[in-house]
Amino acid sequence: MSEPHGLGVGEAPSTQPPALPTQAPASGQTAVPRTALPAALPTPLPAARTTEWPLWEVFVRSKAGLDHKHCGSLHAADAKLAIQLARDVYTRRQEGCSLWVVRSEHIVASDPGDKGMYFDPMEDKVYRHPTFYALPDAVNHM
Repeated sequence: MSEPHGLGVGEAPSTQPPALPTQAPASGQTAVPRTALPAALPTPLPAARTTEWPLWEVFVRSKAGLDHKHCGSLHAADAKLAIQLARDVYTRRQEGCSLWVVRSEHIVASDPGDKGMYFDPMEDKVYRHPTFYALPDAVNHM
């Protein structure tokens, strides 16, 4: 009965991979021997943590006296980095004079289903609308 893998009687299997023929060198280079791939690949590294930076909402004021407008969201590690990234992303062409960044998790909104409870009582308070006041000409953005 012959031995497996071409081993002779009493021969121990080699731990070295079999050598492959050397590649023919180009002119002026030396031959580099190629070796076979190892039988088992190394164990992969543990999976990296997939924690994301927190989400920040960005508000930009286009010029002094106007209100801040929501213009988008971004991920940043902290408030300082969020301001820097917001400046780079949302005010590249000098569109703003002021930035606000707020962590998205800190924003609380009303439920659209509760619209009547929150906003209908305001209809009978017309004195709260600025239609009864004369605005100076210098205030042209209201």
